[in-house]
Amino acid sequence: MRLKDIFLLAILTFLMACSSISSGGDELIITSRFNSTWNIYEGIVRNDDGSITYHALPWGGLVGAVKEHNMPADWSGYESIRFVFSEPAKVPMQIMVSDKLKTWGKAGITSLTCYFDGQNVTSIDEVALQASDTTVITVKSVYLTPGNAVWESTPIWNGNCAQGNWQNGFVIAPEKFTTAYEGDKLEIIFTTDKSNPDVTFWMMKTIYNGTDSTLQGNDNELNKWGCATMGKEATSYRIVLTAHDVTKLREKGMFINGYYNTITQCNLLRKSFSTNVNQ
Repeated sequence: MRLKDIFLLAILTFLMACSSISSGGDELIITSRFNSTWNIYEGIVRNDDGSITYHALPWGGLVGAVKEHNMPADWSGYESIRFVFSEPAKVPMQIMVSDKLKTWGKAGITSLTCYFDGQNVTSIDEVALQASDTTVITVKSVYLTPGNAVWESTPIWNGNCAQGNWQNGFVIAPEKFTTAYEGDKLEIIFTTDKSNPDVTFWMMKTIYNGTDSTLQGNDNELNKWGCATMGKEATSYRIVLTAHDVTKLREKGMFINGYYNTITQCNLLRKSFSTNVNQ
């Protein structure tokens, strides 16, 4: 092989390696963007394999700046952001997407995903991974998944439930779930009530009606009281239903309660067909 050919082959190999770092199939890997913390006493170690060892303090944050050309990024073509850990998390973790979305994850999880379902993610400047207590965790990768599924919506509840301080909730009858199947999504449309300046967080709880059992589909996102945390500017929340969820919902229906949300509609979403995010 001529020296020129060897040189060209080396360049091609290098370019292919760089491509594999920036993209995992259809996903966009953004691990390298996470290079600072919200608390100056926290620490970051970049490992040779590209992972990040994060020395966290309670409610600090491993921060990724995601602006493009000094402008907020438009993530409307993506479905979610996922953190993958090298070992199970020792404490509960949380993803914060600007001030728009929050996703909570229990101790013991090996990955945490924040779905953008129904949210306005056209202007994102930073993302943070937070820990509820002092811990060390190695982030193997962080990536965005394209939103290549189209969902068909069927309303199953309409109203105007202002929940206040867990004061109001409502039941969705079992017969509303007769057309639900494993993998479908339950969508809850709401606004967060920001009229009380003392309220700085918003929560929602979904259980099988007449029981204390929460749905399986969002189990990893629930705190120790079985509640999911809503982002300040969130307008919808979606749960991917498991086979167990479908069985119990058809039998008992569902009860929804919350903390300072006003719910106006609930829908069942079924995946109808897929399109390429680049088309």
